[in-house]
Amino acid sequence: MSQTLGFCAAGKVFKVKQVLPSVLSSKLLEMGFYTGKEVEILYKAPFGDPIAVRVGDYVLSMRKSEANLIEVEQN
Repeated sequence: MSQTLGFCAAGKVFKVKQVLPSVLSSKLLEMGFYTGKEVEILYKAPFGDPIAVRVGDYVLSMRKSEANLIEVEQN
């Protein structure tokens, strides 16, 4: 079952299935969101925006709208 990263629960590890086409697709790929990469949602703000995500050896903060461009499946 796949879903977008913006709707996933904090504290879980997911595997990137694909980055949906948009003007931000290349930037998301450069940040490490490529197919098969494991990502972990560390924290979500009270209203779900922004989200802290661990990608490899670093943590980044992203908007929910950006996270919704990343399709993932539970690991």
